[in-house]
Amino acid sequence: MGNLKSLLEKRFSVRSYQAKKVEREKIEYILECARLSPSAVNYQPWVFIIAQSDEVKTKMQESYNREWFAGADCYIVACGNHDEGWKRSDGKDFTDIDVSIACTSICLAAEETGLGTCWVGNFDKTVLRRNLELPEYIEPIAVFPLGYPAGDLKIAEKKRKTPDNIVKWK
Repeated sequence: MGNLKSLLEKRFSVRSYQAKKVEREKIEYILECARLSPSAVNYQPWVFIIAQSDEVKTKMQESYNREWFAGADCYIVACGNHDEGWKRSDGKDFTDIDVSIACTSICLAAEETGLGTCWVGNFDKTVLRRNLELPEYIEPIAVFPLGYPAGDLKIAEKKRKTPDNIVKWK
């Protein structure tokens, strides 16, 4: 026991990247980890877009204009297909939840392969949808800049609530 916990302890949000190309094999491994993630009723309502070309990367930056974001080698856009998502009997759509589970796998697989990323949700969805030519039923849920972390990063101490604050035994 302990490998997952160790990975979670090491993972952090990377906002500075080396000018180094990410190997396709590593991206494929990360996507395979996302693909293997659990989903409600095993519907797997996700679509992953890999933005690597300079043209598409520039379009990505129009949806989230931050200097650090532009330094990533590529981006993974995690999208949900609401037409394929499972809906509970009260109408609750689990697409966002299922995609978020896969997104967690993306973060951890990136860390495992020596890459860095940051879960970005503060993008302009309308701009991103237009620039990636997404149909209406495909919703961009999160964007992950991906690259090798810069060597001079100062990693902040993780601040987490204590178990007593988040766990209630009954």
